[in-house]
Amino acid sequence: MGQVRPLEELVDYQQGSVVSRTLMQKDVGTVTLFAFSEGQGLSEHTAPYDALVHVLEGRAEVIISGTRHSLVAGEAIVMPADEPHALDAPVDFKMLLTMIRSTDEPL
Repeated sequence: MGQVRPLEELVDYQQGSVVSRTLMQKDVGTVTLFAFSEGQGLSEHTAPYDALVHVLEGRAEVIISGTRHSLVAGEAIVMPADEPHALDAPVDFKMLLTMIRSTDEPL
């Protein structure tokens, strides 16, 4: 706790796999690191919450409602709640996923 480290160092690639590491998990949302091995991905699905994908290393293909977006390190995109989305790894890539749960209560 309290250590400064590059996010990319907190998760490692495993050939033929998608590796994840949850950094924070709270009632209001989660922050998770992912390492996608080349050729891997997540099939199309929906989520009830908005999610921010921030590519840390490599290149990712993010498909939202049938539209393909190519992101490189340093770029980010929001996957809106209830919209079908998928991810593909044309090369090894790492990303930070921040999911925010909606709430009707004022902060």
